Amino acid sequence: MAQFRLPENSRISGGKHHPGKGGKDVRRFKIYRWEPDAGNNPSMDTFDVDLADCGPMVLDALIKIKSEVDATLTFRRSCREGICGSCAMNIDGSNSLACTKAIADVKGEVKIYPLPHMPVVKDLVPDLTHFYAQHASIKPWIRTQSAPPPDTERLQSKEDRSKLDGLYECILCACCSTSCPSYWWNGDRYLGPAILLQAYRWIIDSRDEAAGERLDDLEDPFKLYRCHTIMNCTKSCPKGLNPALAIAEIKKLMVARRGL
Repeated sequence: MAQFRLPENSRISGGKHHPGKGGKDVRRFKIYRWEPDAGNNPSMDTFDVDLADCGPMVLDALIKIKSEVDATLTFRRSCREGICGSCAMNIDGSNSLACTKAIADVKGEVKIYPLPHMPVVKDLVPDLTHFYAQHASIKPWIRTQSAPPPDTERLQSKEDRSKLDGLYECILCACCSTSCPSYWWNGDRYLGPAILLQAYRWIIDSRDEAAGERLDDLEDPFKLYRCHTIMNCTKSCPKGLNPALAIAEIKKLMVARRGL
């Protein structure tokens, strides 16, 4: 019988317990910890936090723990408003933004891990180098061949502008891509839902004149067609976007240009 086990150095061990100072409304946070220079296995440290002296979001608790209990806890954060995507992590078993995930929405212990199936830099910080390189590969800017108007910007109608709704709001937090089993299995070549949504945003922009070239670049057995419509991407998007629909629309454009 086949045995599927993690490598010894990947298995999570028990970590430290920081009991805190008590309080009226104490919640327990179990947080993934890994220090690359220490040579130890990852662990789950436990922190007891009094919510009576803490903000309502998971990010508030992480900042409180880092500020008052363990300054070595490492995570990314910036805007605190669900705009930058920096604090994307796996909370209570699903990918989300720590700044918009309410502690009250989690029952029992609050378990926090880095985004799944990505190399970890330290603690809750994933290595997004490959993800950003994939984004750069689709050339995410307006590409034109014609000369710009001499005395105005490149304009578009309200109808054409409305086609970008549900696409331009993507903040590249990677929650959707790291929720996708197809991306876990083929992330080296499959672009993943976040990048394909971004690609579709530029393909349908009426000001862009390189839609054909963009579709040519995606005509590949792996870049686009590894999507199997599992829908994890749409379920996990913290902005309420639908990457699966964008991917389906790209596939429809592929069929249409072939005249099938």
